[in-house]
Amino acid sequence: MTVDYTHEPIRALLTAVLAIVAEFYAHLAPWLLLGLVLCLCDLRFGIKAARKRGEVIRTSRMWRRTINKMIDYLCWVTVAEVLSRTFAHTLGAPVVSMAVLFIVYAIELSSCINNYFEYKGVRKRFNFWRLIKRPEIEAALEDVPEDDEE
Repeated sequence: MTVDYTHEPIRALLTAVLAIVAEFYAHLAPWLLLGLVLCLCDLRFGIKAARKRGEVIRTSRMWRRTINKMIDYLCWVTVAEVLSRTFAHTLGAPVVSMAVLFIVYAIELSSCINNYFEYKGVRKRFNFWRLIKRPEIEAALEDVPEDDEE
């Protein structure tokens, strides 16, 4: 009986590549988990808000948009890590990557909060950037006009 070793180089290459990828993303697990949780919360509250508006929820579109959003967050976390590895040694801290992740996740958090408000019937919209400028939470809540259909 002969042993076929034709696939061994492919297995070795795949193992090496996956080890590099695993090492790259190992310490980024909390950021990826945060993205997953925000996507799932936005999905839930978005569905509830759409039902309240009387919209028809198309399952295929819902999952496609959610999966696309998760892939987007994987891309942003990857960009942040590359920026961190590029500029962190120069600046002494991963300020650039932290800023990128802060901006991206702040946008998603605003979306979650606004979908939640709409689902609960709160006629306000949360503006995260106003909260950054002013620490009072009331300054970050904007009235929603009655004729606004968004």
